[in-house]
Amino acid sequence: MARHLLKTRVLSPHMQGKLLCAMTKKLAVIQTTEAALHLSTFVDGRYFSIPGLRTLTDALRIRRAELQTLVDGPKGVEIFGKLMPPISAESEIWGAGVTYLRSRDARKEESGVPDVYQRVYEADRPELFFKSNARRTVGTLGEIGIRADSNESVPEPEVAIVVNIFQEIIGLTICNDVTARSIEGENPLYLSQAKIYSGSTSIGPMITPMWEIEEVNDLGISAHIQRDTEMVWQAQTSLGALHRTFEDLVSYLFRCQVFPDGVILSTGTGIIPPLGISLQDGDVVTISVDKVGVLSNRVVGIPLDIHETTLKSGRNS
Repeated sequence: MARHLLKTRVLSPHMQGKLLCAMTKKLAVIQTTEAALHLSTFVDGRYFSIPGLRTLTDALRIRRAELQTLVDGPKGVEIFGKLMPPISAESEIWGAGVTYLRSRDARKEESGVPDVYQRVYEADRPELFFKSNARRTVGTLGEIGIRADSNESVPEPEVAIVVNIFQEIIGLTICNDVTARSIEGENPLYLSQAKIYSGSTSIGPMITPMWEIEEVNDLGISAHIQRDTEMVWQAQTSLGALHRTFEDLVSYLFRCQVFPDGVILSTGTGIIPPLGISLQDGDVVTISVDKVGVLSNRVVGIPLDIHETTLKSGRNS
């Protein structure tokens, strides 16, 4: 993604703490002067290194029990830097679709072939698709995008699970699976174009370890779109409405696949703006998940010729 779209402000630990719903211990990826992506714990508004672990990739290559021992053990030195999206440089983000009843209904409303969404909702095999990688992903306060060739785009607020190489879920984060709804609605085979483009993925702000969450199904999910001073849409649901289990989704994701550095799987959305509500340049989308945090992003337009303009500007995409 072009760097001019990735304007991420540096917040003090105090301000970053205000973006969290609960002050449970979290895992944060910090950009420091010594390491591009340094894994740390976030405790009481401060970042600390984890003795024995340097990166999120390291954390995803060990068993969850060993990770918990290291994270809950003695804190390392305090570190300072910029909060980054909680994804390792080597990892991928995948998505799951039609995993909530509301998602099924919304897809049927917007599609010219609604039966396909009913069938996948009822099927044993879930809908899974590649969504993004680290280069294409922004964190909280980064800028998400809407395609110039889509006349209706929407946020899709989702809980994402962070999975290690042993297929163990080590924690939860938040994903905004931004979607060009008019493109997907035109033809389900356009899914990749609707889901994968510059500015279509944000995750963050951090990772809440699974052992810090007592009951996953009780976690509330809420989202809203702010346009200047107007709240143009807001909704809420809970993970209890998820039609599939995390374990079922992970099991299918790892079939015939190799994830040598772990993977992040966004588990689908249960709240979608109704037809007629679309993201606009300048909107701010905010997603909150109990005990996980708050993910907030400003919307920008993505021009059709972003590749050419990026090359001319001398910036890497």
